[in-house]
Amino acid sequence: MVFHPRGTTCRYNRFGYATHWLNAFAILIMVTSGWQIYNASPIFKSLTFPSSITLGGWLGGALQWHFAAMWLLVANFIVYVAMNLATGRFRRRMFPLSIKSIFSDAFNALRGKFGHDDLTHYNAVQKFAYLVVIVDIVIVIVSGLAVWKSVQFPFLRTLMGGYDNARVVHFFGMSFLVAFFVVHIAMVALVPRSLMLMIRGC
Repeated sequence: MVFHPRGTTCRYNRFGYATHWLNAFAILIMVTSGWQIYNASPIFKSLTFPSSITLGGWLGGALQWHFAAMWLLVANFIVYVAMNLATGRFRRRMFPLSIKSIFSDAFNALRGKFGHDDLTHYNAVQKFAYLVVIVDIVIVIVSGLAVWKSVQFPFLRTLMGGYDNARVVHFFGMSFLVAFFVVHIAMVALVPRSLMLMIRGC
């Protein structure tokens, strides 16, 4: 077990939450601009997004926003993962984790029996959700590359099952991030103290 003085741990936490907020900002830009791009060639003809929740104004403008946010997301996500692995934060915050603990904590949550005394300690459902989101972001990035540079990255295109399938994977990966974002905000609203923790970082 590695011991970090409180000041050092606090700096790690603040840096982690800074990358967390940058990830959220980049994803927000990519999702809203992505909806505008989607509207130009819908995957599901009956589903389009109102212009009031899209970014870019037109296809060209949306693409510029999307690509700008893409570089921010990829760079910041790499830093976030590398920092958490290097400091052991992933190991401390995300593990141990078991299927039994996930179901147990989910059952307690449905019964309204979750304690919030120590907000720095993730329950099993939170651990699982954050790990799934990390994997989902990787899928969104890979499928996005397969769509954007389909000719340059034929392996990624094949991995996604072709260009059209890559678009579908990208769409549902984005949809999962939106769903997680909504639930995340709802949980913060239910436990307002958690917002101050995210802002202060410790």
